[in-house]
Amino acid sequence: MTEALYFLDCYLKEFEATVEKVTDNRFIVLDRTAFYPESGGQLSDTGKLVRESDGAEFNVLYVSKSNGDISHEIDSENVSNGLKTGDKVKGFINWDRRYRHMRMHTATHIIANVIEKEAGAQITGNQLGLDQSRVDFSLEVFDRDKFAEYEKIANDLIARKSPVDLYLVSRKEAEERLSRLTTLAKGFSDEINEVRIVEIEGVTIEACGGTHVKNTEEIKGIKIIKLQNKGKSNRRMYFTLLD
Repeated sequence: MTEALYFLDCYLKEFEATVEKVTDNRFIVLDRTAFYPESGGQLSDTGKLVRESDGAEFNVLYVSKSNGDISHEIDSENVSNGLKTGDKVKGFINWDRRYRHMRMHTATHIIANVIEKEAGAQITGNQLGLDQSRVDFSLEVFDRDKFAEYEKIANDLIARKSPVDLYLVSRKEAEERLSRLTTLAKGFSDEINEVRIVEIEGVTIEACGGTHVKNTEEIKGIKIIKLQNKGKSNRRMYFTLLD
């Protein structure tokens, strides 16, 4: 099982690791990684791996997770001299992309929490992007005019400069402590025994495996840019970050 270094340190930009498995010369599993694999509505990190023995560089195009292994898909330019099991490498995260996702993800927790509390909605999904992100929710009465108010509440919370803490607890403790298992309508999958908690001081405590900023002031602010009615009580909201 790959050690996920991003779990408790989202600001780690570089790391050292050993190649544990190579598939089709393109899919690399390391013993440890700071690359975030696509999951929970957050896109994967990109960057590069550099072999320590000769400095050969391999661009990381996509990262995924399966059965505890985090797989890094690299480009095929150096296949003839590709990575091998046992190679020592240094990983470099595409930081601009990662940091944008960190700001987006923490912002998503805040605006989703506001929609839950103020509108009585149930969050059903989300998708983070670099330019815009979306939150899906279930709500019978869809008062679009109210969302300007929700945006202001979210931005007021962001402006509080609240600390964002990440920590691990047992599944049992998470189920006992949290009023809901996650921000989504579904709960934990069966294989999860340890839960990563994201606590935005004074705002929300949730189970989440994504990457987040250390303080809400790093988000700067959000702007709601589109609202959609997806049928019945299914609604969708798009927002972007204020730079």
